[in-house]
Amino acid sequence: MNTPKVVLITGGGRGIGAATARLFARHHYAECINYKTNSETATKLADDIIANGGKCITVKADVAQETNVRRLFDTIDQTLGRLSVLVNNAGIIKKQMRLEEMNAERINTIFINNVTSYFLCCREAIKHMSTRHGGVGGVIVNVSSGAARSGSPNEYIDYAASKGAIDTLTKGLSLEVAAEGIRVNCVRPGLIYTDMHADGGEPGRIERLKDKIPLQRGGLAEEVAEAIYWLATEKSSFSTGNYIDVTGGL
Repeated sequence: MNTPKVVLITGGGRGIGAATARLFARHHYAECINYKTNSETATKLADDIIANGGKCITVKADVAQETNVRRLFDTIDQTLGRLSVLVNNAGIIKKQMRLEEMNAERINTIFINNVTSYFLCCREAIKHMSTRHGGVGGVIVNVSSGAARSGSPNEYIDYAASKGAIDTLTKGLSLEVAAEGIRVNCVRPGLIYTDMHADGGEPGRIERLKDKIPLQRGGLAEEVAEAIYWLATEKSSFSTGNYIDVTGGL
């Protein structure tokens, strides 16, 4: 029997991360679902995957913290084996407001959670995947946002800027590790039905804005997961440093 490929999904307990975990499980990947605080949703998801014949572990780790990230990758190594795919998905938003209302604490919190975490996880993934370090290659898929292009004025300029940083990380890193067997790509979701909008203070945000979407509806987490999965597989073997917008035409 072939050894299954191993995928790490950060922020994998809910929303896009959870939909991605379910999709990878259907394709027989061994999985690590990382979560920061909500053990209940992550554990339930992992239990469902295992009940359906999959292999899955959960690891609580704040991926914005260096020691947590090292522990996370060590756990995967020891429990599941060599990492094949990293899906950088963890991220946060804060309550909607204009920039003039934001303080440094909020801005720094957004950037530490949404940018530093991606850099740290990419760094550790490279150490495990790169042929330069004795690895056999691998794939990194960064989850950015359509906000990186729109700027999210009057709502989340800090979040949008953090996702712009992820777009730049994707391009630069893809060129840095292309000759080491690692592909790095990015998915930019738009207005997707997840509970993340409640974190920003407006659970019904998509209903308010969906008429502005050319396809006239909000997107589903499963639709984003399909783009992530495609970039993680050999079907996209000649793609690196690229972006897939899952935004309904925005």
